[in-house]
Amino acid sequence: MNRIKYIVLFLFVVGALPAARVETVNVYSDAMKRAVKVVTIVPEVALRGKACPVVYLLHGHGGNEQSWPTSKPGLARLADELEFIFVSPDGKNSWYWDAPADPSSRYETFISQELVSYMDTHYPTLDSSEGRAITGFSMGGHGALWNAIRHSDVFGAAGSLSGGVDIRPFPDNWNMKHALGELKANPEVWDNHTVINLIGTLKNNELAIIVDCGYDDFFYEVNQAFHQALRKAGIDHDYLVRPGGHNWDYWRNATDYQLLFFKKFFDKNRNHH
Repeated sequence: MNRIKYIVLFLFVVGALPAARVETVNVYSDAMKRAVKVVTIVPEVALRGKACPVVYLLHGHGGNEQSWPTSKPGLARLADELEFIFVSPDGKNSWYWDAPADPSSRYETFISQELVSYMDTHYPTLDSSEGRAITGFSMGGHGALWNAIRHSDVFGAAGSLSGGVDIRPFPDNWNMKHALGELKANPEVWDNHTVINLIGTLKNNELAIIVDCGYDDFFYEVNQAFHQALRKAGIDHDYLVRPGGHNWDYWRNATDYQLLFFKKFFDKNRNHH
């Protein structure tokens, strides 16, 4: 009798484990002439051939392709539940631009062209902007909005978690001057490489946007300013603020709201077709 109990318990535990496949792949970048490490989390339904929407997850400064999978445990379970493919590339400390001062750092081209093309070629994706979302934390929040606003034909939805949505108050931080040059010497370059200054290029409802930041975050003020600038420009967006700082305790919780937002976006587009 006990043996049967153990078998039943074993089957129950195995049944509760996510069936999504987590793997690290090397994606070659023609633009940078090297391979970039990328973690992909593919739900069981996609492994069986069902086309699924893709959510690109960008890490912060000092992170790598493992930052998301290790710091937000349960992504494999969420991939199965939501039927999303998650993609987490190593963006180094790039800020996800094509860096004017460093020709070897072309992460905008990599994220918005090469990586998307690789995913659509190698996985059963919904290969249109209506099946793609991008988000990230801190530097990755800036990178997600930078890439999505500049490539709204590629990404249909974008999020930012405690993103550096205006870089100019922080001229000496996080390696930005390696990419852009010194702020004092290159103010125009800095103006042209900050997300808040892209708002004028957006049309309303061109991109589904969700922005999230904690009250105790050093990026709180720039996120407030970004929210106000979006409102002034008549760009609809979700803006969430709640207690918390610039850390994974905040982002783990905030990610769940962003994924719900993306699910609604994907579902709405599916129902329209």
